[in-house]
Amino acid sequence: MAATRQDEVSRSDSAVIDCDVHQTWASESEFARYLPEGFRDRGLTPPGGPNWHNPIAAHGLGRLDAVPEDGSPPGSDYDLLAEQLFEEFGVDRAVLTGPLVRDALACHPNVHYATAASEAYNDWLIAEWLDRDDRFLGGLSVAPGDADHAVEEIDRVGDHDRMAQVMMPSAHRSPYGDRQYWPIFEAAEDAGLPVGIHVNTAIGVASAPATGAGMPLSYMEKHTVGPAATMGQLCSMVLEGVFEEFPDLTVVFVEQRLSWIPDVMWHMDKLWKGLKDSAPWLERKPSEYVRENVRFSTQPMFEPEKPGHLAAMFEMVHADETVVFSTDYPHWDNDNPGATLDALDRDTRRRVLSGNAREIYGL
Repeated sequence: MAATRQDEVSRSDSAVIDCDVHQTWASESEFARYLPEGFRDRGLTPPGGPNWHNPIAAHGLGRLDAVPEDGSPPGSDYDLLAEQLFEEFGVDRAVLTGPLVRDALACHPNVHYATAASEAYNDWLIAEWLDRDDRFLGGLSVAPGDADHAVEEIDRVGDHDRMAQVMMPSAHRSPYGDRQYWPIFEAAEDAGLPVGIHVNTAIGVASAPATGAGMPLSYMEKHTVGPAATMGQLCSMVLEGVFEEFPDLTVVFVEQRLSWIPDVMWHMDKLWKGLKDSAPWLERKPSEYVRENVRFSTQPMFEPEKPGHLAAMFEMVHADETVVFSTDYPHWDNDNPGATLDALDRDTRRRVLSGNAREIYGL
């Protein structure tokens, strides 16, 4: 469990903990053999069929130089991943978040398949990756549509010595402040594991719509509005009292940007002053729960014309407390730790690159 892990990570300013690395399988059959026999013939069946990404990325999301020599998907070859991530990027530890289809499978409308796929993913993760290199940390996948099974899965594999968090998609059929999901948060808190909520590429296919305006029609649109569901999740979890009920729970929003966070925090605080009767269970300003219980990964970083604006934004989100570094490897818009955080002062840079993650994951 994260709370008892005794890993050694360099304490120098240059230490890097990458909180979003998308390892994947070389072929569908590699994953399918971990499914129970009744689902094995179905194989990898994301909601929406083979076009589950809908129209987002005609040429894929992976870096061309991350494609193995045999043509397997980027992120599927251990040797190439280790070379590019640990040697070229200088990453010390990597938190594995799996292929994007993992989120789609987790919120599959067929909950029997969703739970079977979560078990299969977790077994594959341990056997093919965590047991291979002690620099990897894992995120166990759960299907939010069956909270009882999710709790059982946390109990089953959550005590693996390098299982670092519980993974949930950024959107399901209800916002996560809904009490149907609370048993998952309780189990994660009891296990000493944070909950990682990763942007869900299948939003609108297997879950709530991506935006109130409807489905985006291109990758550019979808990427731009990506945090929309996350805003709803953050407000729901804070204002419905998740962190009041589970004060030791940490939630990490992964790959969902940073620049929207100050506005949401300020707006929640402003409304709370006059509308406390809407959330009488809250004992503090909403922003205080965010600063204490919620963390955000850096990628995808915005690139303002004036570098000082980036530093100001990091200050507004209290980055020295709330932000963890991520590359989003092997996607082509991934962030290089050597260039991403140049605008930050030394102490904040150290906290973002490794200090905050070390605390979250018990390193």
